[in-house]
Amino acid sequence: MSVHVQNTRMTTSRLRMMKQNGEKIAMLTSYDFTLASLVDEAGIDIILVGDSGSNIVCGNQNTLPITVDEMIFLTRGVVRAAKHGLVVCDMPFGSYQVSTEDAVRNAVRILKESGCDGVKLEGGEEILPQIKRMVQAGIPVMGHLGLTPQSVNQFGGYGLRAKEKAEADKLLRDAKLLDEAGCFSIVLEKIPAALAAQVTKAVSCPVIGIGAGNGCDGQVLVLHDMLGLNQGFQPKFLRRFAQLAEPVKAAVSEYVSAVKDCTFPSEDEQY
Repeated sequence: MSVHVQNTRMTTSRLRMMKQNGEKIAMLTSYDFTLASLVDEAGIDIILVGDSGSNIVCGNQNTLPITVDEMIFLTRGVVRAAKHGLVVCDMPFGSYQVSTEDAVRNAVRILKESGCDGVKLEGGEEILPQIKRMVQAGIPVMGHLGLTPQSVNQFGGYGLRAKEKAEADKLLRDAKLLDEAGCFSIVLEKIPAALAAQVTKAVSCPVIGIGAGNGCDGQVLVLHDMLGLNQGFQPKFLRRFAQLAEPVKAAVSEYVSAVKDCTFPSEDEQY
């Protein structure tokens, strides 16, 4: 089924209207101009330049090593590609946790130098001062609760979060605080579906889920995961909408053979 893409750019106010109208929000990650162009043309609502670029682009084991400079570099290309989708840049680990002043300074720099539409931060009440100050400064902020990958060493892994009542209660409270602070959206990652649905109803801003069930206002996946390019990652919540790894490898293998047996370039492919 084809998707009708509106000519106007997505905005935070339109996202809120989509929630009010019961229209689901589609979000994917992208890290470069070429793929972001295809994602945008296909009708995506939000493009997240995730700190997952640390894994996907840079080959790191987790999201912690990527820097503000690297995130700005990746986001610039995505911004150039986006004609419709709202572009959000992850603030990397260490860029907002130290102080409110650091957080605002880095967020301003990301917006000015990349041209993105907003930033995403992981955490709840503990980073509320940073979020409030950013919103006061006119910076659109997306929150992120549940499994927060920047806290992987603290959590001890990537398991399901908020299974117990105490953590679930805190997550619901954090979501309400982020909403009241002015976040234009909140990502909920890897939490029970019933809790995610409860949070979605309890806040006025759109809630985007990843491994958080179908009761959220929208969904997000890592592009390379859902395209089947990343073969080593298969959590329960991931649906592969394509299996591109094998066709890519087959094409490269055919190219290698054609070069080595001198059938490429052919007479028609020469000047």
